Amino acid sequence: MHKRRALLIMLAGTLAACGENATLQVFDGTGPSPKLPEPNKTLIPTVNIAPAIGWPEGAKPTAAAGTQVAAFAEGLDHPRWLYVLPNGDVLVAETNAPPKPDDAKGIRGWVMEKVMGRAGAGVPSPNRITLLRDANHDGVAETRSVFLENLNSPFGMTLVGNDLYVADSDKLLRFPYQPGETVIKTEGAKVVDLPGGPLNHHWTKNVVASKDGKKLYVSVGSNSNVGENGLEAEQGRAAIWEVDRASGQHRIFASGLRNPNGMA
Repeated sequence: MHKRRALLIMLAGTLAACGENATLQVFDGTGPSPKLPEPNKTLIPTVNIAPAIGWPEGAKPTAAAGTQVAAFAEGLDHPRWLYVLPNGDVLVAETNAPPKPDDAKGIRGWVMEKVMGRAGAGVPSPNRITLLRDANHDGVAETRSVFLENLNSPFGMTLVGNDLYVADSDKLLRFPYQPGETVIKTEGAKVVDLPGGPLNHHWTKNVVASKDGKKLYVSVGSNSNVGENGLEAEQGRAAIWEVDRASGQHRIFASGLRNPNGMA
């Protein structure tokens, strides 16, 4: 109990230290000879976590001149990624991190659990993809349906012909899709396993298709920040995979990328 109280005091002190004024200006860290501060070696990294706070009711961003902003859909549970189908339907990955028991071990894991909870990320994953439809094109989705469910922390989505690909946290799945349908009941076919497991530091997997649709490119984030979990934990990670649609065979297309989400 005394150790836990001491840790709480240390964590509070660390968070409080985030309020210290910066000693360098932005331009000090730019250019061919940037001036960088000396490393600050601490048991617990200095962090400043912004708590998740939603928009107040009726509030919205200030629109640029000549444009308008409206809420397309509300009340979603951890919406993390969007994909627009050819007919205008919008798919939303409602998702959060999968169970990662090896990430929660020790003092560092305990602190990370508290930090993630403050950021609003310490809740179970909804594990679904929701379809939003704006049939009258007024900028607001009139209908909402659970398009796919019982997934494993899904993130990236891409459509090639009538095949919808979904990147779960540990595998790439293929689902049959017919234009206009609002739900898919068919179980997904596994295209290829992706690095996951009880230690799954950067779990979000993104997927895009090549122009001819023959290849898929899947992002696989690193299993650490600075290799602190050992290089064995980084096998196949910090990379973009190139996956052959027909066979599921893959190769490392680009490597040395900490968390290459947002491919286009």
